[in-house]
Amino acid sequence: MKTVDVPKRLRIALLTERFGQKFGGAESYAVSLFRILAQRHDVTVFAREFDHDLPVKQHLISIPCWCPNWLRLWLFSARCHALTQTGFDVIHSHTNAGSANIQLMHVSPVRYRRFFNRTLFQKLLVWLTPVQVAYLWLEAQAVKPTPGHVLVTVAPLVKQQLQLAYGRDIAVEVVTPGAESVLPNEEVRQRVRAELGWGPQDIGCLLVARNPLRKGLLAVLRAMLLLPSTFRLAVVGAGADVQQVLATQFPALLERVRLVPATPEVSPYYLSADVYVHPTLQDSFGMAPLEAMAHGLPVVLSGTAYCGFAQYVTHQENAWVLLDPQDAEQIAAGLRALGTDPTVRERLITQATKLVADFSWTAIADQYENLYAKSLAERA
Repeated sequence: MKTVDVPKRLRIALLTERFGQKFGGAESYAVSLFRILAQRHDVTVFAREFDHDLPVKQHLISIPCWCPNWLRLWLFSARCHALTQTGFDVIHSHTNAGSANIQLMHVSPVRYRRFFNRTLFQKLLVWLTPVQVAYLWLEAQAVKPTPGHVLVTVAPLVKQQLQLAYGRDIAVEVVTPGAESVLPNEEVRQRVRAELGWGPQDIGCLLVARNPLRKGLLAVLRAMLLLPSTFRLAVVGAGADVQQVLATQFPALLERVRLVPATPEVSPYYLSADVYVHPTLQDSFGMAPLEAMAHGLPVVLSGTAYCGFAQYVTHQENAWVLLDPQDAEQIAAGLRALGTDPTVRERLITQATKLVADFSWTAIADQYENLYAKSLAERA
């Protein structure tokens, strides 16, 4: 709910290296958020890559392909800074760009990852590695408090890590990703299931990720070996690396697993599936499980030690929560229960639907407008 009125139609600069839902969770967050905000404000997106259909202006930032990641990020930040000094009311960044008014941090801070729970030797080694020093400097510029600067993160877990890394007195707002409920579509469901080779008796399991191997795919494949052949799996976002792993390490699953390249059109796959599985080992929030719930799917996901979204759910109430996301037997038990036990399945779907209502993108956009107003007031 809005608590502060934005005084006018704002001119917003959005800084994000890639703008499109096919690029991953953080990028999808930006597209979904600005689908709402672009209806209310004049938005210009500064990015290296685009893949979207939003009514926004776009400014391509070209960076040489030979640049290492740290240099690419620095060049992107510097060029965005030069291009946004005038003509905008709010600079909203989804990357480490020190000139932003609204700075969103999607993942664990570099400073936290490099210096917490590390030996003295490991800490010293960081300072002796120029690339690590560059990342630390870029992040420090992004979080540095200045008038009108608002630091935002997507999950309480990242807020805690930021405050451990930069001091408890650093102000951090939490604005989670959102989701909008999607109605069932039997025509789409049957068409996509046919494309995947799933029959009426098959139980379709789904994993959507830009990098499936980092989201627990190996554990899911081990779990599939423990389940009847009627359990099938679709992996959306699979590349050549996944194809190689499947062919060499899990040849017995070649007929039961379908690999789908990255695509911005993931909704049809959610509509076609019966269960969503997300045994990630590290997700600041984890948008995919929330999106799956918005499509009416019961979800198996990692616990709070691994997935930020897990703090919003309760085991066997609105999700099936894994204590150990690498334990194939735990994953198999969750998939079996949600795929074959109607009572458990319907209970989780019903309660998850109520949870999704608290995460609408309209409400998320309202929260950002409150932060825009706060930033403008501090700079007035």
